[in-house]
Amino acid sequence: MDLQIIQQKIFEIRGQKIKFDFDLAALYEVETRVFNQSIKRNIDRFPKEFMFRLTSEEWILMSSQIVMTSNKRPKNALPYVFTEHGITMAASVLRSEKAVKMNIAIVKAFIALRKFAAKYSDMIEQIHDLKERIGNHDAQLNQIYEALENLLDEKVEVQNTKDNWTNRERIGFKK
Repeated sequence: MDLQIIQQKIFEIRGQKIKFDFDLAALYEVETRVFNQSIKRNIDRFPKEFMFRLTSEEWILMSSQIVMTSNKRPKNALPYVFTEHGITMAASVLRSEKAVKMNIAIVKAFIALRKFAAKYSDMIEQIHDLKERIGNHDAQLNQIYEALENLLDEKVEVQNTKDNWTNRERIGFKK
């Protein structure tokens, strides 16, 4: 399975990266109902940080953001979502060869996303540092421009004073 396809089905909610129960069932090639039954039989293996059910508001928000043509979920049934640890635990519950292979692929996809996020945060930090440095340079350049303008103003003033002195109307004897 292509990591990119798996990554496209990883979403973020409540500050956690998750996969929907119906997406996992499709990857493991079982029906969502069968997948969820297996999970419910082993519910003690799935604490809140491994798996949780979306609220109605979260489901409306998520379903408006993603296209779910294959999912014909009843209106009252809210999907379960699984974190990376929950996905690992689900593979141990399903115990099929397909589940183990898919679990490895999914964990690799999560690792790739984490690496990308780390690189992305490094770039953000570098951009912030550059912005700060450029901001400091702008302030320093403004001070230099101001000093140059002051010097030019003083030079013009001195020149005007000299010109006024030499071009003054003389009093006294005229030749």
